[in-house]
Amino acid sequence: MKKDLDNNLKDKKTKTEKKNNWIYIVLVMTFVLSILFSFISNEAITNLDIVPSLIILVVVVFVGIMFDLIGIAVTVGNEEDFHAQASKKIKGSKTAIKLIRNSAKVSNFCADVIGDICGVLSGGIGAVIALKLINKYGLGTNVQVIIAALISSVTVGGKAITKEIAKKKSTKIIGGICKIISVFEKD
Repeated sequence: MKKDLDNNLKDKKTKTEKKNNWIYIVLVMTFVLSILFSFISNEAITNLDIVPSLIILVVVVFVGIMFDLIGIAVTVGNEEDFHAQASKKIKGSKTAIKLIRNSAKVSNFCADVIGDICGVLSGGIGAVIALKLINKYGLGTNVQVIIAALISSVTVGGKAITKEIAKKKSTKIIGGICKIISVFEKD
């Protein structure tokens, strides 16, 4: 009886330690990715004209929305949908099961880490674009407010639309993502 109690306490400690490790990993990963993406985008944006800068802004917003879609799809995904596929050895099905079993971490990475980094980046890129517009066309500083509002509304609206899609089509979304992931996995 005492041995079972000790084992249960060890299991709880191990789970807590794993959760704490994940928090540290996410903190460091977010810090490094933020520096990397911010540096690359700021260097690229400051040296580009307005149209290419706008294209990069649209891509960053789109990536943030798509990663939010993936995070939601994995959170609401049903593991059983992929068990039959896994038994038939369909590519990506085992990965789908792993993602769903780790949905909290996957959702945290996709929606919070990548999604939030994209949100911050899009704001920074928008500010640079606004400054370019002010300098090139003599527009008032209110253009910064308008660009920030546009970025926010497109991001929030896009995420709202994709949340519904993710809930309704989670199996297709997870399956598609896992087929892409399986290309990079060893057999």
